[in-house]
Amino acid sequence: NLIHQLKNKFAIGTGVAMQFLIMPFLGFAAVMLLRQREAGFSPAMGLTLLIVTASPGGSYSNWWCSTFNADLALSVAMTALSTIMSTFLLPANLLLYANAAYGFGRQDEDGTEQGENILKSINFAKIFISIAIVIGAIFLGLLASFHYHSHTFQRWCNRLGSLSGIALILVSAFLSSGGDGEGEAKLWDQDWSFYVAVSLPCLLGLVISNWLARLVRLDKPECVTLAVECCYQNVGIATSAAVSMFPDPQQRAEALLVPLFYGFIEAFILGLYCLAAWKAGWTKAPKDERLCVILVKTYEVVDDDEDEDLGTSDSDLEMTDWSATDEDVNVDANSVGEKKSVVETIE
Repeated sequence: NLIHQLKNKFAIGTGVAMQFLIMPFLGFAAVMLLRQREAGFSPAMGLTLLIVTASPGGSYSNWWCSTFNADLALSVAMTALSTIMSTFLLPANLLLYANAAYGFGRQDEDGTEQGENILKSINFAKIFISIAIVIGAIFLGLLASFHYHSHTFQRWCNRLGSLSGIALILVSAFLSSGGDGEGEAKLWDQDWSFYVAVSLPCLLGLVISNWLARLVRLDKPECVTLAVECCYQNVGIATSAAVSMFPDPQQRAEALLVPLFYGFIEAFILGLYCLAAWKAGWTKAPKDERLCVILVKTYEVVDDDEDEDLGTSDSDLEMTDWSATDEDVNVDANSVGEKKSVVETIE
């Protein structure tokens, strides 16, 4: 399945375009639209939003696709490809849009250049380590699945992955909301422009990704995967960058609000979207099944499980069909003879 999806040029091409072209541009458009309202959407918030929309979602998107039974093979393929490509496209997008939005020659009150300060503040060594971990995890998972031909093992690994995803989300939310207590910015006490600017890329990205997926005639589970992969951004990169980029406690507190609120928005919107896609029949899970069942059950290996339980193969089924046909002919002939004898006896 993974090899097949890596050759799916329409799905992969659309996903790459969404992740590295359209999403960064949507973040830039939101910044340009509302940057004049510095009282509500400060430059620190704008710069951090550019980092958020330029950072692909990583392995979290795999958890969403696995939990809601979208096309998991496509999700893993896109994660592997986007993780590798982000090593050079992420800084390239930051360089382009930070310069376009704020300019490298433009300086803050303390004399530091706004745009250039972004790339200097990001710890790319940690980003590369995260990329290596994701790639290593993907290949180890494929190796384990290939080596152990047990669907029971695969199902338990899927459940463990779902539990790990939930734990990672909770840990990330805890660390993002911890703060250092020095800034005065509060998440639910901001100007309307902050909420609009941060929410806009996620909402528009969801609409555009579904439209493009249907335009290139992807399967419905592939459409769901594409939407999740494109809208779910790696807010951890923006969080770490904001901590090191702004020495002023107030600016740092304002910047940290962006990945925190975007994390809430993407989880809420994608949760509703995945539920709606399931009920509309766009996922691999039956739409009339109970919610508690589809959340804990994987439908990636269900067909193989049935064959394994029955102990039959396609060739066995074909031989059974042909032998059953010959036997039925003999039975029908005997039945005709018995009926004829009964009629003659009556007469």
